[in-house]
Amino acid sequence: MAENNFKSENVIDNYDTMLLMLKGQISDEENLIANLSNASAIIKAMVDDINWAGFYLTYRDELVLGPFQGRPACNRIKLGKGVCGTAAESKKVMRIENVHDFEGHIACDSASNSEIVVPIIVNGNLKGVLDIDSPTVGRFKELEEEYFRKFVDILLQCNWE
Repeated sequence: MAENNFKSENVIDNYDTMLLMLKGQISDEENLIANLSNASAIIKAMVDDINWAGFYLTYRDELVLGPFQGRPACNRIKLGKGVCGTAAESKKVMRIENVHDFEGHIACDSASNSEIVVPIIVNGNLKGVLDIDSPTVGRFKELEEEYFRKFVDILLQCNWE
């Protein structure tokens, strides 16, 4: 794991700092791609034990790869397919303890063992998903779900048109 100057010993402090960093980054930038690029970098810098963090954006009847940090990923995911597509279609957070137990899991990176996906919904319309993977089974708990929901809530301030 690479060290950085932002993290503290306290995971809640890290997550609170992550939210503050995101608010600062998007406060004076209107471009969505720039904001999502920095958002994925903030997650990768502030969250331990993850190997992929990024976005899939809604395009027609599928999700298309957006800004991310990690190894190359699947370019397109059909709605209802895999963890991301299921979260997108249901518009519900998916927190998967072991992706290998998820029927229809799409293995973009064989190192990933757990995953959390948070839909991004603007005025009832699905705009995409935040997807975060970890090599550790059971990595994402209620605390992570709470903070990644808050993270997406902050991103809703961006221009999604």
